[in-house]
Amino acid sequence: MTQNRLWHNPRCSKSRQTFKILESNNVNLTIVKYLEEPLEFNQLKEILDLLKLQPRELMRKHEKPYKEQNLANPNLTEEDLINAMINHPILIERPIFICNNQAVIGRPPENVLKLI
Repeated sequence: MTQNRLWHNPRCSKSRQTFKILESNNVNLTIVKYLEEPLEFNQLKEILDLLKLQPRELMRKHEKPYKEQNLANPNLTEEDLINAMINHPILIERPIFICNNQAVIGRPPENVLKLI
């Protein structure tokens, strides 16, 4: 993943703020509207590796699917959690900026400045 990418939810204020920071710094990037575009297991696994996070660390725990599917269950495997995020992308923390084979979560949005 060498191309600059922003995993973006335009309805999220932090995601919009992150986009504006990147735009104002003339960062050439591809926008991935991950709520609309289907995700693949390997894509999400690679992002987790770049972020150096375990799947549950990338999950939005207050979202309805997290509670309904009992994703806090410690017996769930990494594969189970990644598949849950693929099936319910709203669970993925956002925004995620990928640049030069590194990644950060744009919370706060200024985190992206570390990579540009």
